[in-house]
This record gives sequence, C-alpha cells and structure tokens, in this order.
Amino acid sequence: MKTLQSTLLLFLFVPLIKPAPPSQQDSRIIYDYGTDNLEETFFSQDYEDKYLDGKSTKEKETMIIVPNEKSFQLQKDENITPLPPKKENDEMPTCLLCVCLSGSVYCEEVDIDAVPPLPKESAYLYARFNKIKKLTAKDFADIPNLRRLDFTGNLIEDIEDGTFSKLSLLEELTLAENQLLKLPVLPPKLTLFNAKYNKIKSRGIKANTFKKLHNLSFLYLDHNALESVPLNLPESLRVIHLQFNNITSITDDTFCKANDTSYIRDRIEEIRLEGNPVILGKHPNSFICLKRLPVGSYI
Repeated sequence: MKTLQSTLLLFLFVPLIKPAPPSQQDSRIIYDYGTDNLEETFFSQDYEDKYLDGKSTKEKETMIIVPNEKSFQLQKDENITPLPPKKENDEMPTCLLCVCLSGSVYCEEVDIDAVPPLPKESAYLYARFNKIKKLTAKDFADIPNLRRLDFTGNLIEDIEDGTFSKLSLLEELTLAENQLLKLPVLPPKLTLFNAKYNKIKSRGIKANTFKKLHNLSFLYLDHNALESVPLNLPESLRVIHLQFNNITSITDDTFCKANDTSYIRDRIEEIRLEGNPVILGKHPNSFICLKRLPVGSYI
C-alpha cells in the first residue's frame, strides 16, 4: 500500500520539475564551438576559391584526394619547363675553371687537354703547364682580338697551318717546352716567338716561315734539334737564341750579305750559338755585318 502511494506522489511532482536554464559559461562554450565550425567552413571555401579557381575537377581531386608520389610528380612535370640540352662545353664554364680578368684568361695547371672556349673579348691567354696535345683553327676562330698566347709546358705535337691565320693582332706566341717537330704558319704581326725546348728539326721550318715577319724582334729556338740556322731571318730581329741545337755550319749569308760588304745589321743585340757542334772561329766572314759577335765556341 505504501509503495503504491509513493509511486502516485512521484507522478504528481515530475511534471512540476523543469530543467535549469544553461549558465552563461555554458552558452559561451556552445557559441564558440559554433563559431569555430563556421570559420573552418569559411576558410575551406576561401581556399577552394583562391587556389583551385580555374582548374578542372580532376586537378582538384588530384591535389586533395590523391596526395601520393605519382600525383606530385604529375604536377611537377606540368609546372616545370624542361631545360635545354647541355652543350659539350657547358659542363664547366671557362671562367669558372680558369681566371678571367680584364681581357686576360689564366688557365694554368688545370689539367685541360684542349683549348677551352674563350670569351670573345679575350686578348691574352695563359694556358701553361697543362695537357694540351693539339692546336686547331677552331680554337681561335671567333677570338680576333688575341694579342698574346702562352702554351708553355704542354704536350703539343701538332698545330694546324690555319690555326693562327685569323689572329691579325697577335704579337706574342710562346710554344716552349712542348713536343713540336715543325712550325706552323705564323701570324704577320708577331714581335716575339718562343719555341724553345721542343724537338724541331731544320726540315720542320719552311724557308719563308720568318721572311714576312717584319715586326719580329725576339726569336727563341734554343734546345731543339736544328741542323742549321733558319733561312730568311727578318731585319727586325734584336735577339736570336739558337743555343744547344745540332747546328754544324754557318755561311756568309746566314746573318750577313756575302755580296754587300757595306751592309750592317745594326738591330741585332744578341745571338747565342753555344752548345752547337760548330766552331765559329772558322767562319770569320759570317759576322762582319754584326756589331757584336755571337755567343759560342770559336776554337
């Protein structure tokens, strides 16, 4: 009976109980949560408007739904312009391999085996102590302003005849300490030619090699294998080095003119012939036009 009464009382009071209104703090939390969702929605929409505008649906799916390695590679291939193929000499630009300074190029002891491509404004090239074996016309075809070339201490065995044909301004050419057996055609404005310490024989020098070099002042052909003094040496010469060759004889026309006893070769300052198997004292008339006797053996 008591249990039945308690149950009846409970049904009477339940409708009178109302849930308490949410506190201000709870309301704020709910509001903030709603705001965060709203901002997230706006950000997502803004991202699509800014970054996906103008792209196809397929591209959008690739960026968002399939973020794997293949899709990134496809995007990379689409956006990057392919580089042009490398040229043969692009691997190491000359002015990184060598030193370029105000028209001068210094390629010394860098183990190159050919003449590197030079800047067109180059006037001086120093390529000493390398492994260059050959010089060709292509090496200097587009470098018309060269005034000095120095290839001391290489392995040069061959030089094409047209190698220096376009170098109309070239004044100094040094080919010392190489493996040359003959001389090429030389440019007309040379003032200095140095080919000492090679293997040049007399047959490797043509009769007119030096004849038209009217500005040539210094000629260095010492420490070679010459059997005679080169012919037609120009009047402009001041210094001639022919020491330590295989020169066995000298004629009256080697330095002077046999038919002109009044001829004086006044520009020559030094002739060196020591170390050759020739006795200079046996050829007294060969030096009558000179102001100074050659250096060498006279007895």
